Amino acid sequence: MKISDEQKQALIETARDFATRAYVPYSHFPVGAAILVEDGTIIGGVNIENASYPLTVCGERSAVVTAASQGYRTIYAVAVSAPRAAGTTPCGACRQVLNEFKPEDQSMLVLLDEGDGWQETTLDILLPSAFGPRDLDRAAE
Repeated sequence: MKISDEQKQALIETARDFATRAYVPYSHFPVGAAILVEDGTIIGGVNIENASYPLTVCGERSAVVTAASQGYRTIYAVAVSAPRAAGTTPCGACRQVLNEFKPEDQSMLVLLDEGDGWQETTLDILLPSAFGPRDLDRAAE
C-alpha cells in the first residue's frame, strides 16, 4: 500500500487528537497513536494508566487492540504523538505487538510526532531481526 502525504498528515493529526484523551493521572505523560489498516481506515488509541502500574496500556497497543477487535489484521502505518517529548518512539512491547500485524509485502511505516512535523522511520529499523508469526509458520513446516 502506498501511503500518501494526506494519509500521513491525517495519522499525525489523529495521534495528536487522541493524545489529548489519554488517561495519565500518575505520569502525566500522554501518548496518542493512530494506525492505518488495510482498507485505509485510521484507528486511534491512547495510553491508559492504572494504579497498579504494570497494568498500564500504551497508546499503540490500545489502537491495535481496537483494530483487531474490529476484524483488521494488517497495519500499514502507525503514528505516535507524545506532546511532552517530541519524537517519542513506541516502547519495545508495542514494537513487538505492531510486528504481529505488519504487512507481508512491505515494512510498516512509523511516524514520530515532532510537534511542527514528523520524522519517518520503519518498524524494521526500530525492531530489527524481529520474531513474529511468520517464524512460527516456518517452524511448523
